[in-house]
Amino acid sequence: MSTRIRFLGVAAYEILGPQHRILVDPFLWQAGSVRPEDLEPPDVILVSHAASDHYGDAAAIAKRTGAPVVCGADVRLMLIDAGVPPEQIRATVWGLLVEVKPGLLVRPVECHHWSVGQLGDGTMVTGTPLAFIVEPEPGIRIYHYGDTAIFDMSLIGRLYRPTVGIFGCTDPVELSEEDVAAGRILTGEMSPDEAALAADMLGVDVAIAAHYLQPNEDTDAFLRHIHDGDARRQALAPAVGDVLTVEVRNDRVVVSSY
Repeated sequence: MSTRIRFLGVAAYEILGPQHRILVDPFLWQAGSVRPEDLEPPDVILVSHAASDHYGDAAAIAKRTGAPVVCGADVRLMLIDAGVPPEQIRATVWGLLVEVKPGLLVRPVECHHWSVGQLGDGTMVTGTPLAFIVEPEPGIRIYHYGDTAIFDMSLIGRLYRPTVGIFGCTDPVELSEEDVAAGRILTGEMSPDEAALAADMLGVDVAIAAHYLQPNEDTDAFLRHIHDGDARRQALAPAVGDVLTVEVRNDRVVVSSY
C-alpha cells in the first residue's frame, strides 16, 4: 500500500490513502495547480483556523461535495454563515478525537497560533487553532502543523508517533501585498531552523515544507537544517501540484516517488 500527498499551495494538502481522501486547509487561490471545482470529493475537509490562506475555499468545496468538515468553533460559525449545513460540520478542539467515518480518525493536537474570522454581517469570531494528525494507512501517520509557532512538541511525538510531518517554515510572500499594517513580517510562524527542530521533536521520518507558493531561500534553509539534524530523515519542499508517494519500508516511512 502507499499514500499520495499532493501540495496545493500555502498549507493546502490533499492526502489520498487506500480508502480515504483528506483535504487540509484548502486555500487554492492563485495556487495554479487545481481549481476548487475540479477537486475530487474528499471524505473530510480539515480546517486548522480562520485565516483566509487556510480557511480558503472550504465552504465552496463543502457545499459542492457534501464532505464533512472538522474545524474549530469559530470556523464552524463561518461555514454555517456561508451556507454549509450545520450537520455537515464537526467542531472540535485539542484532545477530542473525531471518527468521521469508520476507519477515518482525525486527531486535533495543540497549535500555538490565533484564529480570527469575520461573518457576513461584520461580526468577528475567534476560536482555538488546530493542528491535525491523520493515519491514512497503518504506519503512515501524518502531522499537519496548522500554522503553529514552535513549542515543546516532544509529548505529541511520544504519544502519537507521527511518521510524516508537514511544517510551515516561511511566509507566503506572494500574498504580502495584502498586508497594509504597520511594520513588516520577517518570518513565518516558524523559521526554517525552528521547523526543523519541530521535526526532531516529533521524530518524523519525512519532513515536508509548507506555507508558500514558490520554494524560496527559507525552504532551502529548512532542507539544510533537517539534514543537519538527522541524515536519515527525508526532507522535501514540493512545488505546487507536486505529488509525493509515501510508503513503509523496513519500519520507516519513505518517499518512494516525487
